[in-house]
Amino acid sequence: MSYLFPNQHVLHQTFGSPLKPGLRYSPAPKATPFQARPELYSAYSVVDDAKNKAQKLSAEAQLELDKASNKVQATAGKQMELYTPTFYAAATFGGLLACELYLTPVAIQGVTHTAMTPLDLVKCRRQVDAKLYKGNFQAWGMILRQEGFRGVFTGWSPTLFGYSAQGAFKYGWYEFFKKKYSDLAGPENSYKYKTVLYLTASASAEFLADLALCPFEAVKVRMQTTIPPPYSGTLDGIRKITGAEGVGGLYKGLYPLWGRQIPYTMMKFASFETIVEMIYERLPGQKSDYGKGAQTAVSFTGGYIAGILCAVVSHPADVLVSKLNANRKAGEGFGAAVARNYKDMGFMGLWNGLPVRIVMIGTLTGLQWMIYDYFKMWMGFPTTGGAAPPEKK
Repeated sequence: MSYLFPNQHVLHQTFGSPLKPGLRYSPAPKATPFQARPELYSAYSVVDDAKNKAQKLSAEAQLELDKASNKVQATAGKQMELYTPTFYAAATFGGLLACELYLTPVAIQGVTHTAMTPLDLVKCRRQVDAKLYKGNFQAWGMILRQEGFRGVFTGWSPTLFGYSAQGAFKYGWYEFFKKKYSDLAGPENSYKYKTVLYLTASASAEFLADLALCPFEAVKVRMQTTIPPPYSGTLDGIRKITGAEGVGGLYKGLYPLWGRQIPYTMMKFASFETIVEMIYERLPGQKSDYGKGAQTAVSFTGGYIAGILCAVVSHPADVLVSKLNANRKAGEGFGAAVARNYKDMGFMGLWNGLPVRIVMIGTLTGLQWMIYDYFKMWMGFPTTGGAAPPEKK
């Protein structure tokens, strides 16, 4: 019955040998009478063939991307300078790309946020009415039966426009303010108080970015929390809101949006930079020793962890944004609306939908940073993560 167990050659091929490394690469012995013949099992050959084709396509795609990247860098100059108009333009477009690629259904990475839209929909509805659904799967089943397949993706259009604009402003302004505040503080203080620098730069960037996001967020929340949705799309929602409430109706949730997004972005950027720096400190070699694949993997890992922290920090304000956009009365003051909603739901109500949001925000934040940093590398700039120590004189 020895044929039931792996022979010495198979063990060495799999695990290697510290004493005789040459055995790991020695040719396989001739087949025994009991050894399976691969040609008789078509499933194995089909899987191997598909795997080889996928690897070949991946290598060809990577080669084409590298060629395009080299062409762009050669056109703009091999050593592209940081903190120039070209750099800020690249950061702005990279931020738009990072937020748009995971939002747009027809984009290459669009599948990710299309898959996340149902989570956002259920999260918002449960924030407004905690008794509406007992769980996510039960919620999706009800929505499918009552509103059809399109109902599961309610609100993707204003999300696309709003978060594309917000992403462009946020990433571009963050790079600008980080450089500006760093120059004001000086190289030594910038490195010594780098976390404070990340926090202030990200807060300043998000303050401006939310001015672009707020109108679209108002349309999205109302579409997702009103059954059936009152608007057929983004433009229809903006037209109806401004017609009934004026332009101020689009900014009804601006203060809680700032309360949600500014802490969220401060945590997103500061924790990401710190986590990535810690990862590279624990890896052998320098950051520059690693290729694009490894660096984008670090970006995704750091982004996912940062996204979890972001979700926890900003969730109470996220609940209030959903509540105020859904039920704030005409002429009601901000403080009065917050007090009324808090009285209705209590402290625990501020955490409705948190597990769903952790999954959603963690994944999306990881993808954002991965796409953004890959685009920066493609343009010839270094990836985000950690400030370099000042040069000693």
